[in-house]
Amino acid sequence: MNKPETLYMIIPCCNEEAVLRETARQLKNKYTSLIDRELISPESRIVFVNDGSWDQTWQIIRELHEKNPDFFSGLCLSRNCGHQNAVLAGLMTVKDICGVTITMDADLQDDINAIDEMLNRYYEGNEVVYGVRSTRKTDTFFKKFTAEAFYKFMKAMGADVVYNHADFRLMSRRVLQELAEFKEVNLFLRGMVPLIGFKSCSVYYERRERFAGESKYPLRKMLSFAVNGITSFSTKPLKLITTLGFIMSILSIIAFIWSFAVKITGLSVLGWSSTICSIWLIGGLQLFCLGIIGEYVGKIYAEVKRRPRFIVEEFLSDVGAEFINGEKDSDHA
Repeated sequence: MNKPETLYMIIPCCNEEAVLRETARQLKNKYTSLIDRELISPESRIVFVNDGSWDQTWQIIRELHEKNPDFFSGLCLSRNCGHQNAVLAGLMTVKDICGVTITMDADLQDDINAIDEMLNRYYEGNEVVYGVRSTRKTDTFFKKFTAEAFYKFMKAMGADVVYNHADFRLMSRRVLQELAEFKEVNLFLRGMVPLIGFKSCSVYYERRERFAGESKYPLRKMLSFAVNGITSFSTKPLKLITTLGFIMSILSIIAFIWSFAVKITGLSVLGWSSTICSIWLIGGLQLFCLGIIGEYVGKIYAEVKRRPRFIVEEFLSDVGAEFINGEKDSDHA
């Protein structure tokens, strides 16, 4: 095996005070084991990213860093920017000081023991290693059904996503350098990382129940996340509108011919229900199509303004990183 790499783990945190200390304890033990076995270098760090928490999360992160600066670092964003931006903020902060990164949520649902196999796959030559759930035993029927439907629908829409993979993944420094070239504001990392390419593989693990606290992804956020993923990586919904318009045009012609035939045969009867149903159907389809177009127009509006995706308020680390608003100082010169 080559010289052990410097591993930086990126852990996004939003109101995770209930689980943060236990997460830190388990990850510190894992890091100690990995360093002893020379799988990672002693310069490796765990970076907790505070995504605008309004509980004691940032205070706990600061406390962890002060007590163990050789294990824990902290990154505080100026406001809540969302899970994907928090992950990206951590990655872009450490991309010039790490050898390899692993992103993982703070709730301990992802199996930290899979980190060993991820590193082994990296040393075998893989630039990206995806953590993939082997089963969904811990999910409710509704959660399982909707999650599997999401991945299948994303594939059908043309988005290249790894089935049953969330944001538990290893990426090399080389991949991070290429990821930095992706400038879009509407982030969907599950779709962006496969676009980078390079050799990749998957590591399978069983996802656990949340250790403590509440899920940060209720149904509303999951639906919004799904819509963002689909509209960020596929134009098929727009093509479906064209197809739907063509089909409705054909049906309209058929309906016109039928109405004309009924009229000339003298069998026509004044009807109210059919007229109302037709108006509601066509009106509903028009609004639905306008909504889809609006999603894409809204994304264009957000992209052209080129606002920063996140702003770093404070970076706690014993290793310096020149970083402002997601860009290096030299980029603002």
